[in-house]
Amino acid sequence: KDGVVVIKSQRFRSQDKNREDALERLSELITAATVRQPKRRKTKPTLGSKRRRLDSKRKRANTKSLRGKISHD
Repeated sequence: KDGVVVIKSQRFRSQDKNREDALERLSELITAATVRQPKRRKTKPTLGSKRRRLDSKRKRANTKSLRGKISHD
């Protein structure tokens, strides 16, 4: 967030190899940050999925309405 990146490397016993490893990881981090993800394309739900959703809602509503108290009229 502040623009400071700290990469610590203790994988190898020698300082030179650790420095190379840290620089390699830094370059990988930079290349990964520069890759742009494609924009999300908006889609609409299919007609069948709309119908299935509404049918299940009707079914649940009917089940819940049957749970109510019975009037003695």
